[in-house]
Amino acid sequence: MGETVRQISDLLHEAGETHHQVYRIVDGDDPDWASWYAEWLLNLSELPQLLGENPVRSELVYMLVRLDKDYTEQAPRERWEDFYASELASRFSS
Repeated sequence: MGETVRQISDLLHEAGETHHQVYRIVDGDDPDWASWYAEWLLNLSELPQLLGENPVRSELVYMLVRLDKDYTEQAPRERWEDFYASELASRFSS
């Protein structure tokens, strides 16, 4: 795993932890989680700098939802953060 992918993975992990804290009253349940993650990642993290571009929010939401479906379907051994990070870096890095 490259350094940028590792950093993106760390941000995704932080987003997950933060989301769970924000939604602690419902034990992290949020049907629109991808919108929350995209907002946090684009405006409150270093993701745009790591990618070398500022992704369009709706495309990032789409990618997060698609990655969730792919991860669930494929059931890889790697952590979800690593799976998502690799795909996001591949898709958005300029």
